[in-house]
Amino acid sequence: MNWQADWGLRFRMFLTMFLLFALYIVFAGVLTAYLAGGANLLVFGMLFGGMSLVQYYFSDTLTLRSMGARKVSADEYPQLHASIERLSQQADLPKPKVAVIDSDVPNAFATGRNQKNAAVAVTTGLLRSLDQEEVDGVLAHELAHVKNRDMMVMTIASFLSTIAFMIVRWGAFFGGGHGRGRQGGGGVVVAILVSLIVWIISYLLIRALSRYREYAADRGAAAITGNPSALASALLKISGEMDKVPKDDLREEAEMNAFFIIPIKSGVVGRLFSTHPPTERRIEQLRELEREMTV
Repeated sequence: MNWQADWGLRFRMFLTMFLLFALYIVFAGVLTAYLAGGANLLVFGMLFGGMSLVQYYFSDTLTLRSMGARKVSADEYPQLHASIERLSQQADLPKPKVAVIDSDVPNAFATGRNQKNAAVAVTTGLLRSLDQEEVDGVLAHELAHVKNRDMMVMTIASFLSTIAFMIVRWGAFFGGGHGRGRQGGGGVVVAILVSLIVWIISYLLIRALSRYREYAADRGAAAITGNPSALASALLKISGEMDKVPKDDLREEAEMNAFFIIPIKSGVVGRLFSTHPPTERRIEQLRELEREMTV
């Protein structure tokens, strides 16, 4: 395997985490100043500190369960296990957990906090829609996410964004609305408004990183398999199959867009804030890689 470190991705991951942590230091300062009562802040800190640890150490299990994914054995899916084991060896990675989602939506994702605690999940719709070379291309793309360690950054960044979003929704409950001056209802309103701003900025930063990491994973898949055209063909098929899936099924899984190989589109706004670059550009990049390998 001709694997090359993607320094563009590494820089973007570092920059995203640096900006997010700087943003949340300011965020914590505002909460300290405006949320009423030290007891409330202590409860808030303990609650979200505990949630952070659970999210980090059990991110793979939580993600799989949220998507209805079931871990499967080699006896149940021998070809899938054999492919992941072979591609993991080619990528110099430990074999991840293997899971399957019973869904007509053709898609796949990788999750986990590091290379030793990763999982790759595919839908039954994907296994039915693609031939073996195309499935290998998709699996290699997900393993490239594991190799690049961008899953960990996305997990942490997404959780930090979720904290701000939950304060926007439940700020009045935590603030209580009691007390005087800044510690009264006005302070709660300020905290909620700041949380909203923090959530929007976090949302945009995560999506900017997510779009670039998809290009990096496509290049990684080409390096692992040596067959960029297989992934390009898979992307074309998956994109076409999406249009045939009932909208209710698509809405059920849209919340996991940042982790899927192909995003679930939801109109103009969905495309504007998409977690993925356009499929056409990804295919163009893969075809250019194919030409380079041929030469």
